[in-house]
Amino acid sequence: MTTTANPLAPAWLDVPADANDLVASIWPSSAGRDDDGALTVGGVSATELAARFDTPLYVVDEADFRARAVGAHDAFADEAARIGTRAKVYYAGKAFLSVEIARWVSDAGLFVDVCTGGELAVALAAGVAPERMGFHGNNKSRAEIDRAVSLGVGAVVIDSLLEIDRVAEAAERHGTVQNVRIRVNSGVHASTHDYLATAREDQKFGIPLVDTPAAVAAIRSHAGLRLLGLHSHIGSQIFGTDGFAEAARRLLEVHASLLAGGDLPELNLGGGFGVNYTRVDDAAPITELAAGIADVVAAECARLDIPIPVLAVEPGRVIAGPAGVTLYTVGTIKDVEVSLDGEDTGADGHLSAVRRYVSVDGGMSDNARTALYAADYSVRLASRVSASDPRLVRLAGKHCESGDLVVLADYLPGDVAPDDLVAVPVTGAYCWSLASNYNHVGRPPVVAVRDGVARVIVHGETIDDLLARDAGFDPQHDARPHEAERTA
Repeated sequence: MTTTANPLAPAWLDVPADANDLVASIWPSSAGRDDDGALTVGGVSATELAARFDTPLYVVDEADFRARAVGAHDAFADEAARIGTRAKVYYAGKAFLSVEIARWVSDAGLFVDVCTGGELAVALAAGVAPERMGFHGNNKSRAEIDRAVSLGVGAVVIDSLLEIDRVAEAAERHGTVQNVRIRVNSGVHASTHDYLATAREDQKFGIPLVDTPAAVAAIRSHAGLRLLGLHSHIGSQIFGTDGFAEAARRLLEVHASLLAGGDLPELNLGGGFGVNYTRVDDAAPITELAAGIADVVAAECARLDIPIPVLAVEPGRVIAGPAGVTLYTVGTIKDVEVSLDGEDTGADGHLSAVRRYVSVDGGMSDNARTALYAADYSVRLASRVSASDPRLVRLAGKHCESGDLVVLADYLPGDVAPDDLVAVPVTGAYCWSLASNYNHVGRPPVVAVRDGVARVIVHGETIDDLLARDAGFDPQHDARPHEAERTA
């Protein structure tokens, strides 16, 4: 079929030859279609999932997730061994953390990175040993610091000068020596959205590189603190190794100068490895990233004539993101005529094009990234296939915000209709973890699928759950005419 591109489509978005296709680079490894044309993930069809658990629904391909966790572990372990050191790979829990997820990454040999008392509690509930955790955060409370130190968390990341004394006081109180890292603002400007670039000078995270020697001296003045090394995180959703390489060079210069005052056994270069969200994205494989980072670290250590430290990294999105899919049910469809500013005018005085808004039963409450970062996503019919010509669509949510959009632009078959199921891939990271109850919508459940079996790993929220937190609600006088809408 031949369809002319809609002039409202972004330049990168081509009209697909088949609006039913599932591009391998953005779907879980098990994704396919059954004999009825329904999307399948982990051997379970979208229609079955929607019937059992309702929509919106987060779906995680368990085998795919586990394979990505093992792949990240092995890639960095192998490359570290190649250059004569070892790796410590932390799963960045902020991407998506639940008790079951923490167990999966632990099974893969990963450490777990947490940044709040809540994430710490989830990891502990999963049976993760405290010594296999790192504790991040730019404003850790005194209670969180005390809890982490009392448990013997493997590393507390110092993010400000104030935290040095707070962690030292907790270590003294509990009669222990606490391992710490110091987060350094390297000044490397990662090529990503401004809100995702976390090493620029004007920003809340870390200690400026120039202030690092003084901060290290302060840490070393406390008998209750043991400095593991420097830590850097240059941003998120980063393609390629150039930014990581430059950060490694800058940190290793300082690392080398600090060795005279004591050992620094580790170097943590953080995470932020990008993934493909659309068919045109071209994220580097984790093996390529690991090799490139290892090469730079080895070369810089040789130039500086220093031992190669243990190499620590913190992948999150690259493990969780591609393993996840969100299912929605189409509600309303609306064609909107949009004026094309600056174009030659037609007979009626202006030239226009039509954008089709396909509204679904979720939105920014289950995927805030599009509203936050204008993130690009893709969408496909999930309950059937269609031979209809592709039409440009914008997938919108149900919330009372004009910015409540899930997919800014993609092509769906022109006969997309109410009650169709649609699926948005690469939603395993930063969707559930950023979910909200905006407009009093319950957060969806998370279902793991594997070998034809689906099971809930995070329960969805019902209306009853939301009302139970409202101190003004009296269940004795509940006048609602219906039961809670969600039971998964």
